[in-house]
Amino acid sequence: MNFSGKVDFSPKLLSAMRHYNAKKFQADLIAGVVVGIVALPLAIAFGIASGVSPTIGLITAIIGGFIVAACGGNSVQIGGPTGAFIVIVYGIIAHYGLEGLAVATFMAGLILILMGVFHLGTVIKFIPYPIVVGFTAGIALTILSTQINDFFGLGLTDLPADFVSKWGIYFHNFDRIDPVTLAVALASLAIIIVTPMISKRLPGALMAIVLVTAVTYIMRSYFPEMGVTTIGDRFSGMSTSLPEVQTFRLTMDNINLLLPSAFTIAVLGAIESLLSATVADGYTGSHTNTNTELIGQGMANVVVPFFGGIPVTGAIARTMTNITNGGRTPVAGIIHAVVLLLIFIFLMPLINYVPMACLAAVLVIVSYNMSGWRTIAGMMKNPKSDISVMAVTFLLTVVFDLTIAIEIGLLLAVVLFLRRVMENTEIKVYSEQLDVAEGTDLDASHHEVLDVLPGVEVYEIDGPFFFGVATKFDEMMRSTLGEKPKVRIVRMRKVPFIDSTALHNLEILIRSSQSEGIHIVLSGVKENVRETLVNAGIDRLIGVDHICPHISVAVEMANRIAAQTPRSGALATA
Repeated sequence: MNFSGKVDFSPKLLSAMRHYNAKKFQADLIAGVVVGIVALPLAIAFGIASGVSPTIGLITAIIGGFIVAACGGNSVQIGGPTGAFIVIVYGIIAHYGLEGLAVATFMAGLILILMGVFHLGTVIKFIPYPIVVGFTAGIALTILSTQINDFFGLGLTDLPADFVSKWGIYFHNFDRIDPVTLAVALASLAIIIVTPMISKRLPGALMAIVLVTAVTYIMRSYFPEMGVTTIGDRFSGMSTSLPEVQTFRLTMDNINLLLPSAFTIAVLGAIESLLSATVADGYTGSHTNTNTELIGQGMANVVVPFFGGIPVTGAIARTMTNITNGGRTPVAGIIHAVVLLLIFIFLMPLINYVPMACLAAVLVIVSYNMSGWRTIAGMMKNPKSDISVMAVTFLLTVVFDLTIAIEIGLLLAVVLFLRRVMENTEIKVYSEQLDVAEGTDLDASHHEVLDVLPGVEVYEIDGPFFFGVATKFDEMMRSTLGEKPKVRIVRMRKVPFIDSTALHNLEILIRSSQSEGIHIVLSGVKENVRETLVNAGIDRLIGVDHICPHISVAVEMANRIAAQTPRSGALATA
C-alpha cells in the first residue's frame, strides 16, 4: 500500500489496442452481443426493484458499462446495475428522492476515484469475509422480500420500506393471491431454471421474458379478464427516448446528509467490482490493476447521475458470461453497451409488454444466487467471532439498512480482531536467568543463558505494542509486588510496530520509574520502531545508550547499574 506517488491509472483498453486484430474483434463481438442480451432483463429488473423505471436501469447499464470497460483496470469486467445496490438505492429514494440518489451516487463516484488515486485498491480487499457474506445474504433476503407482491400478484401499493412491517402486511394479505399471476411467475421460474440444463449458452432470464411475454400478450388479447400486470401498466408514459443531461444541487446540507449512504455505495461498489475482477483473473490468467479499476468505477458513478442513472459496479454473472463466450478485451464490454443502446433505441416499446411477475421471478433467482447459503453453512465451523460478525451484519442489513450494517459490521470486526491480537500478544517477565534464544527455532544446544542480577527485571513484549497491549503492560507493571527493581529491561525484539497510546504509556513508565530511581533499558528495538521512538523523544528521555541493539548488551548494562547502585536508599519507597 502506497498513499503517495503518481496516480496509478492505466486503463486495460489502451494496452489491449496495441496488439488488437480481427480475430480478437470477432471473439469480442460475439461475447459482447451475448452479454448485452443477458444484461437486458437484469438491467430492467434491477431498475424496477431499486424504485426507478426500466429506462433508468437500461441507461445505467449503457453508460456505466461503457465507462467501466473503457476506463477500468480489468480486461473483461462488465459494469452496470447489480442486485447488491437494490436495497441501498431503494432506501435513499424513499428518504431523499431521486435528487438525493443522484447526489449520493456522484459522491460515491468521487470516493471511489480517491480510493484509486491514493492506491487503496489492495486495502479494500481486506474487508473481513464474514461481513461480505453477511451483508450479501442480507441483501438477497431483502431483494426477495421486495418481489413477493409482484410474484404472487397481491396488488398491494405503498408498501413500507422496512423488512418487518413489509412482511407483516404480506402475511395479512396472502388471501389476495392472484392464481394467473402466480402461474406466470412459476412458469418464468421454471424456464430460468431449466434453460441452462438445455444449453449453458442460452440466457435463462431472457428466454423466460421472451416466451412468457409472448404467451401473456396472446392471453391478454383473447382473455382480457385473465391479464397480468405488465411494465407498461406499472410505468405508464415510460420514456423511450434518450435522456437529457440532468442537474442536481450539491450543498453542504445534502452532502452531510448523504455522505454515509455515499460511503456505503462506494465500499459496496469497490468490494463487488474487485471481487468480480479477482474471479475473472482466476479464469483468464490476467492481472487486474485494482487502483485503475476503482478509478474507472468511480468515473462511471460520477457520470451516470447526470442521466438519472443508479450506482454502477462490476457484475460477476455478466463478467463470467463475457469470459465463457470468448471475450478477452474491454472491447467486448463496449460492444455490450452498444447492443443495449440499440435495443433501447429500437425495441424499447416492446418492454412495456413484459409481465411484472416475470421480472419478479428473475429477481427471485438473483436473490437465491446471492444468498450464498452453502457458504454460510460452511462458515458454521469457523471461530465464533466470525460467525457473530456475519450474523450481526446479516440481521442489521435485513432489519435496518446496509449503511448501518457495514459500519457496525466493520466496527465489530475491528474490535474482535484487536481483541484476538491482544490475547495473542504475550508479556513475559524474567529474573535471575534469561535464555537469549527462547522463542526462536534454534536448537537448544545453541541457546545462550544470561545471568540477571537481583534488582533487574526483564519484560518481553511478544507482538504489536498498541493501545490494548499498552494498557495490559501498564497494569502488569502497577501490579508487581515485592521490592522495586533497580533496572527494568523492556525487550522489544518481537514488536513489529508501536502506536501513540503505547508511546504515551511508555513515556509515563519511564518518568515514573526515573522518579523512583529505576532505570529503563530498551532492547532489540526494530529499526521502524526505533524511528518512532526517536521521533517521540524517547531516546532523549532515557538516553541513547539505554536503547540497546541486543538483549546481551541490555543485560550487561543493567547488571552493571544494579551492581553499582546500593540496595538501600537508591530506591524510593513504594
